This record gives sequence, C-alpha cells and structure tokens, in this order.
Amino acid sequence: GAPFADYQNSMYFDRFLQWKMLERLVAHFISLYSVCACQVRATGKMYACKKLEKKRIKKRKGEAMALNEKQILEKVNSRFVVSLAYAYETKDALCLVLTIMNGGDLKFHIYNMGTPGFEKERVQFYAAEICCGLEHLHRESIVYRDLKPENILLDDNGHIRISDLGLAIKVPDGEQIRGRVGTVGYMAPEVINNERYSMSPDWWGLGCLIYEMTAGRSPFRARKERVKREEVEKRVQEEEEEYSDKFSEDTKAICRMLLAKDPKQRFGCQADGAAGVKAHPFFKNINFKRLEAGILEPSFVPDPRAVYCKDVLDIEQFSTVKGVNLDQTDNDFYSKFATGSVSIPWQNEMIETECFSDLNVFGPQGTRPPDLDWNQPPEPPRRSLLDRIFRRHVRISSTSTTEEHPREHNS
Repeated sequence: GAPFADYQNSMYFDRFLQWKMLERLVAHFISLYSVCACQVRATGKMYACKKLEKKRIKKRKGEAMALNEKQILEKVNSRFVVSLAYAYETKDALCLVLTIMNGGDLKFHIYNMGTPGFEKERVQFYAAEICCGLEHLHRESIVYRDLKPENILLDDNGHIRISDLGLAIKVPDGEQIRGRVGTVGYMAPEVINNERYSMSPDWWGLGCLIYEMTAGRSPFRARKERVKREEVEKRVQEEEEEYSDKFSEDTKAICRMLLAKDPKQRFGCQADGAAGVKAHPFFKNINFKRLEAGILEPSFVPDPRAVYCKDVLDIEQFSTVKGVNLDQTDNDFYSKFATGSVSIPWQNEMIETECFSDLNVFGPQGTRPPDLDWNQPPEPPRRSLLDRIFRRHVRISSTSTTEEHPREHNS
C-alpha cells in the first residue's frame, strides 16, 4: 500500500538495503586460527568454527544431517543454545561459525575437576539453564534427542549452552516422529523401542544429566564400565536407577519424575511442559526471570588461563579422506549450506562491537547523509566499517598487482 511505497522511497529503506548487503558480505572476511577459533576481520568479534570436511560428509552420506543442523541453528535464538553467526565454505570444508565456548564441556568438569560430580547448587544452576534451552527449542517444535554431558558447553562466564544439533529435528505440528537416534545410555525407552514420540526424549535426557551431575556416573552404566549396548538398553527399559546419599530428596524426586519409563507419565510431557518442570521444588532457589535475562551469577567461573580438556585431540582432530571426488551435485548442496550470515547474531555483533554507529548515521535534522544522496557524487570511503570491510590490500610492483583474499591459518 501507500505507506510501504513511501517507505521504499525513503532514506530509511536505502539504509536497510545497505545493511542487508553488508550482512551478506561479512561472512567472506573471516580469519581462521588454530583450535577452530576464528575472528571476523571487520569487527574483531571472536567465534568458534566448526569445520565439516566435504569429502568426509560425502563418504558418510551426511549431507542431510549437516544441512539439517545448519537450518535448525538458523531458527533458534537463545542464550542457552549455541548460536550460528555465519555459514560458508572453503575449498575443502563447510564451516559453521558459532558462539565461542571456552569453558569446556560438562563431561570434563564432572569427571576431571576433583571428586566426580557437582554440589547441589551447581547442579541446580546447570539444570535450570538446560531446561530453559530445551524450552526454547520445543517452542520452535524442535526435539534435540542427544542430551549428554559432552554436548553441554560452558562459556567464559560459567553459563552453559546446548551444542551439536546434528540429531535435532523439527516435529510437524500435532504429529509425532519415530527415529532410533541418540547416544547409548542416554536414549529414552521410547527411542530404544522405536516408538513414536515428540519432545519426551529431551526430558528423559535432562533426568540423566541431573543424575550424572549429582552422582558422578550415568544412571544406567558405571563410569568406565565395559558393557554391551544391548545390556545398557535392557537396563534403561527394565531397571530402576539407584540413588546414593549424594541425592537430596528434591533431587531424587525430580530424577524419578524425569526418568519415568512411560513418556505419558514423564515430567515435562504434560500440558504444562517446561513450566511444570521449572516449578518443581528442586528449582526453588532459581529465579528463572533473572536466569533468562542473563543476570543470575553462576557459582563456578572458568579460569581464562586454563584449558578445559584432557588432550589437544579432544579439541580438534583431522584425518584425510581418500578416494572421494566432488561433483556438481555436491556444489548444489554447498550453495544451500553456505548462505552467509544469520541476521540476529550478525546484528548483535554489529551492536556489541559498535560498528552499528559507524553506519547508522544521518544528516543534520534527519536529512539524507551523503552516502544515501544519489544526487551527490560518491565520497571517498572513510576509515570506518565500510572501509575495513571493502578495502583490498594492493601490492603494486612493476610487474603485477595482487589482491589479498581471506586467509586460513593453521598451526
């Protein structure tokens, strides 16, 4: 209508188009370093880069899983789930540029920081943040299906995020799905039995995590116990978990409710969903409004000088895939994957690094600035965000001129 036509003819629409153009360009200006840390050149923002080797994806027929993870990450904007900022490709890899989490995973903290397990206050805090993350995923009709300590990461401030959404899937409204996926010892009975389900496996997984964070072992297998998959699955289906004196009555109660074999009786699977779980006495000391606002302080903050993993191989491991050739069909898939930046994380990055103020400039009394006035000759670029993004380092010699391209650093 007329209001939108007026908007299209205004400088505000021109500025919007300028921002959208920059949003797509920034992804190509990323410098990679060791351990998959990466930095956006234009802003200095640090991220983690998850590299998916193209030949390995093709050999394992993992195209659908890789694209599914990327598309789900695009939909979720939660402080309790790892965020996708950019998706791009190099010659050899597909890259997901994600929230950087320097504090290690829960598995390391449970088993390698003294006596296995945590005190109750720390268990409550992590469980509450995981609960909020699941709630945000379920709000988008996404079931996670792989809740385990390795997939819960800590940031610099001690807050956690759910990571690795490769097995997550969107459940159609009013329907249930079937799929025997997950990790042995953490899969719910209905998943093991290949029955239909919606969000119930995630609440089972939360029960397993609360149990493991408290006891220092998973509910159906002792630490380092050598046991066949079939035996673990039989225990999950038939046996009741045991509770030591490490468990308070509230902790024991919420674990039993979350680890109910029948999903219809399981905590979180009723009409009140996550709200019912958050109202349990186990969380009586958690102010969820403050938690979701990010102003509730964790009891443990990682040491910025420490490396929270047992071995460098826990961080990143490379191997070569031979005998796999890439063709045009693969390129079609890569074009769906490498779509550049994701709007909300990119906008947050612009605001956090104060680059927004470099471009969000108008003339005196709200008039058009020179860069949006099409009747004026273009001004030379200033040393600002535009200049940093679009500049090329040109080396001029008597024989050649060379442009600098995005560089990859490995050490």
